[in-house]
Amino acid sequence: MKKYFSLLILICCYACTMQTNVNTSQWVKYENNPVLGGGDLGTVFDIAVLKEGNEYLMYSSWRPKRSVAVSISVDGMNWTMPEIVLGPNSETDWEDDINRPAIVKKDGITHLWYTGQYKGKNSWIGYAISRDGKNFVRQSEQPVVSPTEPWEKVAVMCPHVIWDGQEGVFKMWYSGGEQYEPDAIGYATSQDGLHWDKRPQPVFTADPAREWEQYKVTACQVIKRENDYLMFYIGFRDIDYAQIGMARSKNGIDNWERFSGNPIITPTKDSWDESATYKPFVIQEKDRWMLWYNGRNEHLEQIGLAIYQGGNLGF
Repeated sequence: MKKYFSLLILICCYACTMQTNVNTSQWVKYENNPVLGGGDLGTVFDIAVLKEGNEYLMYSSWRPKRSVAVSISVDGMNWTMPEIVLGPNSETDWEDDINRPAIVKKDGITHLWYTGQYKGKNSWIGYAISRDGKNFVRQSEQPVVSPTEPWEKVAVMCPHVIWDGQEGVFKMWYSGGEQYEPDAIGYATSQDGLHWDKRPQPVFTADPAREWEQYKVTACQVIKRENDYLMFYIGFRDIDYAQIGMARSKNGIDNWERFSGNPIITPTKDSWDESATYKPFVIQEKDRWMLWYNGRNEHLEQIGLAIYQGGNLGF
């Protein structure tokens, strides 16, 4: 009996040690942040990053140009000047401003979903493709996702899309609701990237019991893992103060479990991101995770980087 209890105590101690080791790792902000934006570029925000070979391609929203642009880096820290890949379209009534890209590379084609906005009052999601990742051709004169459900109000925006090869479908998580910061996260699927079937209700909403995200949750990235889906998202304490957290779900649709250590990225006082931290995008490398995000200081948004050493997030 004594041997049994000794073994039980040893197992418990080992489990506690492992949990402690997992939680000691932190997301550390890059010391030379921000990595893109400011100066002559102005506000650069809401990005999507594609890894191709040894290069990172960052597709960004370039506010002064009202366009989506691409920058290239070999280390994720030093980036080329943005090059516009898709600009406003005066021939439609919903693409006065182009921003908030989502990127998928499939079968040699780069697929781009983006937010089209008109006079700052409404938002829709459009779709374009490219064979070189720079010259994009719109696939429809009309939005491919529009606000049709009551909870979506006047805006759908901030798409994030993955291709699920096992199921043979594109899966999109998007934000809907108010035009100035949407309210919640919705979900849709498509076989061709053009025609989408939406869930009528949001799949991820703010938790009033958690002060840091009590107001809104938006602009997520979702990664399909072996046994679940991992979400990085923005949580709003109020309309102005935003931070970044994680959640997971078995099917990527419901029963989301929040990470107990949320928020994982928060504003730093007297810094370039002291007002808010927004819109995460994460890539897992062999020995670390790299997370790019928007940081805001008053009215200026720029892109920064945070790094998590090791492969185990403890979640």
